[in-house]
Amino acid sequence: MAEIEERVSALEAQVAALMERLGPAAPPTEASTVAGDVFWALDGLKRRIPADGGGAVLYTGTVRLDDQHYDWQYGRTVDDVLAGDWTELAGVLTALAHPVRLRLLREILGGRHGTGELAEIEGLGTTGQLHHHLRQLTAAGWLSSAGRGHYAVPAERVVPLLAILTAARR
Repeated sequence: MAEIEERVSALEAQVAALMERLGPAAPPTEASTVAGDVFWALDGLKRRIPADGGGAVLYTGTVRLDDQHYDWQYGRTVDDVLAGDWTELAGVLTALAHPVRLRLLREILGGRHGTGELAEIEGLGTTGQLHHHLRQLTAAGWLSSAGRGHYAVPAERVVPLLAILTAARR
């Protein structure tokens, strides 16, 4: 009996050491990972980057729209972000800086993909203006042509778009 108690005690010590290395581990629930544990993603990021570096930026998301599911995660070190040429991003960001284009993106994510459907939406302007905005969004990579007169937000752009919109709300 003493041998079993010693083995159990040794196993408990090993588990405790592992738990200490991994950090607090409660089974994830919607309440603990979203509302109760506010910095769950940040804590995970901090465990993966060098403590003596400049830090890192991460965005991630899981999105269900219509019959599509998008999972996305992207991160960069702060040094990489600061070293990049930010002026190269002006066109991509400018494409989002128009109320009609934002409305088009929302409608397309919501399931309206055809130019005919989009042209029926009040307040988007003339057909020529609609096509102008669709070209701007396509040129910037926020839309792709999904066939004749049909558009979609590329899968790799869904979560980044929603992350930008979330960040803009503060």
